[in-house]
Amino acid sequence: MQSIKKNTKKIFVGISGGIVLLVGIIAIPYPGPGWLIVFAGLAILSTEFEWAGRLLKYGRDKYDGWTRWLKAQPPAIRIGVLILTGVVIVVTLWLLNGFGLINKVLHLPFNWLESPLF
Repeated sequence: MQSIKKNTKKIFVGISGGIVLLVGIIAIPYPGPGWLIVFAGLAILSTEFEWAGRLLKYGRDKYDGWTRWLKAQPPAIRIGVLILTGVVIVVTLWLLNGFGLINKVLHLPFNWLESPLF
């Protein structure tokens, strides 16, 4: 009976942590707490899976290193990273047809807003 409870808990933690992790990965390029969600998903998974704990530590170290590096850069580099992030957001929204939905709801004549994927 103890083995069934342990396996059930491990499956539940794996599914719930995996979902949180996936949502976080999707949210990374968007404004908001994408990385926080990723780390939360890994923290959930690390309660049952040792590999997730190692990955969480590695990810935190790399994230902290990235933020230290970015803070040490001149303003032009930081602005460039900000612009590149904005481009990733806009292109992702376009590919996922976010602008196409707004175009359709507002009855705008801008067909180029429609995603080529949909």
